[in-house]
Amino acid sequence: MNRKLLWLLAAAATTAVVAAAGSAAPPSGPQLTNVANANTKSTGYAPPDVLSPELEQTIVAQGSTRVENPNPATISYYGYDNDLLNEQGQPVMVPGGAFTSEAQKTEPDKNTYLVFRDGLTGADNSYDYGTHFLFQGHEGGSPGFISRINLDADAAHRVTVLATADSTGAPIADIDGSTWDPWAKRLLLTTESAGAPTYSATPGYPSTVTDISGALGRGGYEGIQDDSAGDIWIVEDSGGTNKPGTVAKRPNSFIFRYVPQTPGDLRHGKLEALQVLNGSGAPITFESQAPLSSPDQVALHTYGLSFRTRWIVVHDTATDGNAPFNANDAAKAKHATPFKRPENGQFKPGSGFGQFFFDETGDTNATSVENDIGGWGSIFKLTQSRPTADTGSLTLFYKANEATASFDNVTFISRDAVTFVQDMGDGLHSQGNALDSGWLFDTNVDYSKPGNVPLRWLAEGRDPSATIDSAGNGFGKNEGDNEITGVHVSDGDPSVNGILGAKVPNLSSPQWRWFYTQQHGDNFTWEVTLAGSHSGGRGDQGNQGNDDQGGDN
Repeated sequence: MNRKLLWLLAAAATTAVVAAAGSAAPPSGPQLTNVANANTKSTGYAPPDVLSPELEQTIVAQGSTRVENPNPATISYYGYDNDLLNEQGQPVMVPGGAFTSEAQKTEPDKNTYLVFRDGLTGADNSYDYGTHFLFQGHEGGSPGFISRINLDADAAHRVTVLATADSTGAPIADIDGSTWDPWAKRLLLTTESAGAPTYSATPGYPSTVTDISGALGRGGYEGIQDDSAGDIWIVEDSGGTNKPGTVAKRPNSFIFRYVPQTPGDLRHGKLEALQVLNGSGAPITFESQAPLSSPDQVALHTYGLSFRTRWIVVHDTATDGNAPFNANDAAKAKHATPFKRPENGQFKPGSGFGQFFFDETGDTNATSVENDIGGWGSIFKLTQSRPTADTGSLTLFYKANEATASFDNVTFISRDAVTFVQDMGDGLHSQGNALDSGWLFDTNVDYSKPGNVPLRWLAEGRDPSATIDSAGNGFGKNEGDNEITGVHVSDGDPSVNGILGAKVPNLSSPQWRWFYTQQHGDNFTWEVTLAGSHSGGRGDQGNQGNDDQGGDN
């Protein structure tokens, strides 16, 4: 009996139990076959990506794609800075000959797909850029920048650099997360640094980029998205210090909710942080989780327990002003609850924005003595009566193991199916002899029960450029093994109705599209489609690459 059938049977059995209790419907969306194994990591080995056979992927941009508006002083290619140029003025993408190093790789990160029926401006005033666009911030290099992949465009107009400086002329910091705020009509971008701004940006060219961290704060921000009330949810990834004598990290990252005075107001509002109460009704705090294997940390990572939650205000522009502030420090001062590097979260479609699933990356080390209590990573479910509720409950949805360790990005591909993808890093890849994977979970399944396991839809490979970087320590500037990031399913609706979680994804419809970025190395950004379907007719002519199962063809 193959794993596809096992996964479906497990889902059906659990759904039957849930249905008897009068709850959720069975899973919807594409049924995928499990990929049996992750790709292995070994010296000089560059295996291709392996997808479920029901899926195909197409390159929409890659590191060597020339941007339409190059600047010789900074950026000429989508995935490379111009900090090391060859004799023809091109970035050194692969060391060789006289060059023993390489250019800085820009690492395009989280994807935001939007459809603007009236089109958008670009660097070429005479060109029609179409209506389908994929936005990204870039996580590496200097300056940071915002790019837009014009999915309808030809090769010469495929990628536009929207901005490298903010509205004051200051260079943009490296960017991690992104989303679209339909009330403000701005992209929201996070920088994963307490010393760098949180930004808003207009989607046209040139983009106007504004520092909004006087209201939203600064922190190790990564995941960001709106709810149906116009609040902005932010998931922080801020690594903690080691607990004494171990590689176990102290929980140091918070879940935030920004409540604007009115939807779309990015200057006036309250920033709240999530506080979780333990079984005695006391807050689980930074201090309470300081001891090794503290009771609070053990309890949080125990199946079957439910914890009361509440939102606490950590900054209010009405009383605290609009100067940029450190949100992590503010959350600690108000005794909010930190986690082991949560990176991203998303609302379950059809839940009325009442169920928010977020992950922990954990310690990313096979020798952590806390691997069973968050070190391998976890997925939590926060349940509220409505997105604006002041209280709710938190439960452990899934506790990771070595094979599924280090979750990063997340997206729902249907009402019930959600994918979390891995970012284990070179060290854990070597310890486990396995590269990253993309995992599919059924939100109706109880994963505490033996035999209920997620399905692997992607065993990520490693392109030759990443393989060289892994062997050469990135030449002192770049990352090594490829990472899965920016996994994103959307129909691109830029209205309030298009907020992630407002609609149930339907990947059999051409309006719904699925993207992810194979970060590091050649920095491919992929579109995933159901096998046998094609992207032509969705207005994205000019896609680069082909429908293949790898990145080195």
